[in-house]
Amino acid sequence: MINRRHITTAAFAFGASALAFAMPASAQTKWNLPAAYPGDNPHSENLVLFAKDVEAATSGKLQITVHPGASLFKAPEIKRAVASGQAQMGEVLISLHENEDPIFGIDVVPFLATSFADSRKLYTASKAAIEKKLDAQGIKLLFMVPWAPQGVYAKKDINTIEDMKGLKWRSYNVGTARLGELLGMQSVTIQAAELPQALATGVVNSFMSSGGTGYDSKAWESLSHFYDVQAWIPKDATFVNKAAFNALDKATQDAILKAAATAEERGWKMWQEKAGWYLDQLKAKGMKVQAPSPALAAGFKKAGEQLTADWLKKAGAEGQAIVDVYKKM
Repeated sequence: MINRRHITTAAFAFGASALAFAMPASAQTKWNLPAAYPGDNPHSENLVLFAKDVEAATSGKLQITVHPGASLFKAPEIKRAVASGQAQMGEVLISLHENEDPIFGIDVVPFLATSFADSRKLYTASKAAIEKKLDAQGIKLLFMVPWAPQGVYAKKDINTIEDMKGLKWRSYNVGTARLGELLGMQSVTIQAAELPQALATGVVNSFMSSGGTGYDSKAWESLSHFYDVQAWIPKDATFVNKAAFNALDKATQDAILKAAATAEERGWKMWQEKAGWYLDQLKAKGMKVQAPSPALAAGFKKAGEQLTADWLKKAGAEGQAIVDVYKKM
């Protein structure tokens, strides 16, 4: 027998949810922005400033609450949460979603763009394609901000690629997992919020990331070495649910877009200024921060060539076209 009361209640709940998304920003609209990294990480600090800029520009009509440290959704869940309307905005490392589409992993193609200047060029070359793919998922890209160049953390001296064989390697995307596989390491998928515990308990004893992630996870408490191989510069994307954005009045939309442009420039500047500071902090905590030996650098270059070939094969003509545009810039 059909329970009409339950149907009515469900219909009312759905209607109220749809109305909340469709209502223009009038008296006050409150949005959530889940993020994956600690509150004192430059990405999270930049998001808080972005939210404040939006609130000020809209005279408080739109209030955005930033939820750092994967406290609202785990990193791999954030994009889906925004696409489905569980959260109106979100920020995530875009390369986490390379399995969905190779273009999402273009900034972690090894040694393709290893300086901030080249990373910005690669972003310019790939932005339209990334926007189009997110748009098809009901998401509007607002801005992207880089991390610092990626290096290798370990608990021992690593002079050649062979020295990495057998290490328990933290992977966080397709690129790092594939690198672990190529070099004979034991890959364990661990997101940033879970990394401190994984290091403390010995689940992993090596990983590739920026000085910022090493600082956030207090890597010096478990590991001793950082090799500044500068393999790639990944980026975080901040985006908004398209339906939620389209439901806003024009003035509020413009306020978001203006604040997003400001946040993008500020975020790039923050990371360029702080990249060296993070490495200094690792040194101050007793870690050996050093450039890779010629043999180690050569080994990574060879592995990078294989990973690049793999990525280009997956990405096809679209990926090759982006790389070609980038190389001409």
